[in-house]
Amino acid sequence: MSTKTLTALKAALDPKAWSEDPDELAPHVRDWRGRYQGASPLLLKPSTTQEVSRILSMCNETGVAVLPQSGNTGLVGGSTPQGEVVLSLKRMNAIRAIDADNDSLTCEAGAILESVQGAAKDVGKLFPLSLGAQGSAMIGGLISTNAGGVHVLRYGMMRELVLGLEAVLPDGRVLSDLSGLRKDNTGYDLKQLFIGAEGTLGVITAATLKLFARPASTAVAIAAVESPAQAVDLLGHMKDATGSVAAFELMPKIGLDLAVNHLPGARHPLDSDPAWTVLIELVSPEIDRAQTLMESALESAFEKGLVSDAALAQTEAQMAEFWALREGIPEAEKAHGKAAKHDVSVPVSRMPAFMEEATAKAESLLDDALIIAFGHVGDGNVHFNVARKTPGSGDDFVAACAPVTDAIYDLVDKHGGSISAEHGVGVLKRAELARRKPAEVAVMRAIKQTLDPNAIMNPRVMLDID
Repeated sequence: MSTKTLTALKAALDPKAWSEDPDELAPHVRDWRGRYQGASPLLLKPSTTQEVSRILSMCNETGVAVLPQSGNTGLVGGSTPQGEVVLSLKRMNAIRAIDADNDSLTCEAGAILESVQGAAKDVGKLFPLSLGAQGSAMIGGLISTNAGGVHVLRYGMMRELVLGLEAVLPDGRVLSDLSGLRKDNTGYDLKQLFIGAEGTLGVITAATLKLFARPASTAVAIAAVESPAQAVDLLGHMKDATGSVAAFELMPKIGLDLAVNHLPGARHPLDSDPAWTVLIELVSPEIDRAQTLMESALESAFEKGLVSDAALAQTEAQMAEFWALREGIPEAEKAHGKAAKHDVSVPVSRMPAFMEEATAKAESLLDDALIIAFGHVGDGNVHFNVARKTPGSGDDFVAACAPVTDAIYDLVDKHGGSISAEHGVGVLKRAELARRKPAEVAVMRAIKQTLDPNAIMNPRVMLDID
């Protein structure tokens, strides 16, 4: 990238819209896990869609590669630059409009998820996407990776929560449809091209999101089960008994132990210290109804032998404590040491068999393997992570896990699943995607070539286009 090109780019922008300060660049060139360290000659910080359009138009004309970045909370290397200019959406963070009667909210791509949740709450509505990084994750990144979170079971992934998008194409043209329509049959649903595209087709600058009625009551419980198979049985029971399951999360003993050992104030919720627990959340439009449903459903689950112990949160603070345990597992796992992480999904009915086979395979291939398998049993998404029993393992251990990863992905294929459930493809799974889905990748390359013929948008991500 020539100095002349960078100088022209800076000259075309407001001085606040760019930076070469190494200290300001530093948090933008390293991923959350610390696995990827990159470099960038320039940080771009547009504050308007028009500035994004000007940036992309100039970069397209000069062949400058661009890496769009939101909260930089990604886990697959897709937001770490390797020489590209970084285009940060952090200054484009406004809530543009809320239409309570239409159950919709329009915000810019740099809006923090927690802020969007709060804005919806202020008008008596719910934006249901919820995940551990919601205090820093931005809407544009969540859309670009088709984020899931803990409430997919009831509300769907980000793809189901987007009513409209504003996006800038690589040549600077702006596509904008933020009307919030539920019905629009005027041809291709173009917004879906950008959802889950990981910034390879353009830059999302704003979105109209779907809101929901806030539940009048919420109940949260942690229950002990003997195995993932029993967890799936309990899920079916809770669905049939309540019709109100919002989240259903599976946690192994090792996951809770790590959370208690590494997170301040964390404690085990059950005295029985079971091998597996599930976190269950119910919601209801009636006051106190969720608690009554939870008590009744758990009582009948005890009678059927599906649950051996349970704790029902009695206050909002206790609910938050229970959720902090589940959402703290990744952070506690990180404190333990590096792990080979596998964000995969299989049909819910196949989860027990997959987890049993994957555990046996990993332990047979790797000495000292510590399996930390947890996640969203309600939608078939399991974070099947392999660490070392000895704390402090590093990058050499992750590299040694390559045969384990191959075997796990083979089992995912066997059980009709996906090698990427909610974290995206990024750089980490790019080769696996090409190897396992060649026809689909060929179609994606054709779309990429049409919209981004000069390959300036995230050229290393997902499709390996240099």
